[in-house]
Amino acid sequence: MRRFALAAALSVALAGCSSATSGSGHATVWVTRDRGAQVLHVAKVPAGLTAMQGLDRVAEVNTRYGGRYVRAVDRLAEHGHRSWFYYVNGYLADQGSAEYRLRDGDVEWWDYRNWRDPLDDAVVVGAWPEPFVHGYGGKRRKTVVVSFSRPLGKRIAQVVGGSVSQTAPADANVIEIVPRARARFYAELRRPGAGSPVHFVLEARFASRLASKPRLARFRYSVP
Repeated sequence: MRRFALAAALSVALAGCSSATSGSGHATVWVTRDRGAQVLHVAKVPAGLTAMQGLDRVAEVNTRYGGRYVRAVDRLAEHGHRSWFYYVNGYLADQGSAEYRLRDGDVEWWDYRNWRDPLDDAVVVGAWPEPFVHGYGGKRRKTVVVSFSRPLGKRIAQVVGGSVSQTAPADANVIEIVPRARARFYAELRRPGAGSPVHFVLEARFASRLASKPRLARFRYSVP
């Protein structure tokens, strides 16, 4: 079962294909290692490509299983508990990279890292303001900002196209701004699965900076 889960998380196509959506615009491809600590590639690719095709446009890719599983990027190969994982708009993807079709504005992020459970880090903050702006698989959820400071909440809501409220529907994304937190910025799923509602927690001082400088969280799984 663990090997099955790893294969699913690492982009082996185990489920049905997504619709072959194509269109104008561009997606962004990032390639990093060690949870974003080292940035290897940043590039734009046409929307409508698969995630595998997008990666192949910017790096040398070595695959297995008929080209459906990424084993190495730029000769950096999986080894033991170090492997390639890919995210779309901050979500650990649940479709094979040969099947996921990139939409305009998507952020496709490949990261080479160690792992204990392949499904750890199911959603991360480093693609901010994603997944709030473009969602996952073309589906964008409502976003509610819950904040002890309404002016600060409004600033963040403007960035993500959300609203400020003290309550949020079960199927909405939530950004919670608090005076203090275990980390300045971290993310978790409200329920399992890529594309499901997310809960992002922002410490107030960092939220104020992030509202005007969104790149502060770039390439981060969380901000300590």
